[in-house]
Amino acid sequence: MSTAVIILIALGVLVILAAIYIASRRQVAQRREDERLIASEHREEAERNRLDAAKESAIAEEEAARAKRQAAEAEQRAQSAQLAENRADAHEEQARELDPDLDDRELDDRDEASDGEREGLYTGEHPPERSSEAESARHTA
Repeated sequence: MSTAVIILIALGVLVILAAIYIASRRQVAQRREDERLIASEHREEAERNRLDAAKESAIAEEEAARAKRQAAEAEQRAQSAQLAENRADAHEEQARELDPDLDDRELDDRDEASDGEREGLYTGEHPPERSSEAESARHTA
């Protein structure tokens, strides 16, 4: 073989090696670009998930605040109802004290009945029935 053929073969091998090197570099660059794209998609998905989590958290906090506000309002209503009940009891007591048509026996009967009714309210039981004597005494008076 002549020197020229050897040089041409060497140049051909160098060209083939250069082409393989350039192709592998492009392949590596393409793979990196694909990985960047996938990483970007993952970051976007993570951000969407964070926003969804923040939204859900805000909704949960708002619902908790609403529940606390409703509980406070219910407590206030219960206190208001208790105050109204106390005022009604006070007015009833005042009316009993001022009513000239009630005698002491009727006052005692009503007090016993009120105590029994109140006890039933606290225990959930029905108040005891009044005796027929108290009923007949009240109707005859």
